Amino acid sequence: MIKKITNVIVLIGAGAIGVAIAIRVGTGKHLLLSDIRQENIDAAEKSLSEAGFEVSTTLVDITSRESVHSLVNIALSIGTISGVIHAAGVSPSQASPATILKVDLYGTALILEEFGNVIDINGAGIVIASQSGHRLPALTPEQDYALATTPADDLLSLSMLQPNIITDSLHAYQISKRGNSLRVMAEAVRWGKRGARVNTISPGIIITPLAKEELNGPRGDGYRKMIALSAAGRAGTPDEVATVAELLMGANGSFITGSDFLMDGGVTASYFFGELSLR
Repeated sequence: MIKKITNVIVLIGAGAIGVAIAIRVGTGKHLLLSDIRQENIDAAEKSLSEAGFEVSTTLVDITSRESVHSLVNIALSIGTISGVIHAAGVSPSQASPATILKVDLYGTALILEEFGNVIDINGAGIVIASQSGHRLPALTPEQDYALATTPADDLLSLSMLQPNIITDSLHAYQISKRGNSLRVMAEAVRWGKRGARVNTISPGIIITPLAKEELNGPRGDGYRKMIALSAAGRAGTPDEVATVAELLMGANGSFITGSDFLMDGGVTASYFFGELSLR
């Protein structure tokens, strides 16, 4: 009897967007759910298990290489890693600039490095970035290259990321998310040598518990204005993000790698050319 190979999809960040993607791409595969908060894992496990998915869980701290490496080993003990969904992160209203850089920028670099070493042939990864990265002014070519290629453990030592330069949480978030898309572009070259692909999705305001926290926070008025003056005139849903992720992680997206997909209902378009413009 031929032994069946278990294909593992690793979800990092068991929130609404990550779970929606896992539902779209996890049929017939083993889902390894990870998060820094046990309550998030428990809720996702219950939902996915009751829907018929094969699920395992573990805690992970994406700012710790040891923790991320342990996550990789747990996944490999189950089977071959055919997919990675990285949807973990913190928002400007949740954390200090230093914490945002460590979680959103450094943590993402760690995940891409560690999983890029083991991702299976024909495997695919998705990193959830943000529309915010698209509204950061242009960086120099040297800065772009540094964000894309500096080894993860040296990343936070870059002069452009020091506290006297990054002084507020929104700036830290924007540069982290810009860094995510640049990092994925560079990592796509390395992942490609293994026959695998990786892309970013940069969502706009997607209605999740995190987004509701932002809408009720100090930047809430600005968020509501972005929604009202966007081309779509509404916020998005996790399932809409999952639709794009399903394409990018599946056979129909096999020619797409190293790319960033902005899906923000036209907020960025309005920011540069519409009613949100500062011109």
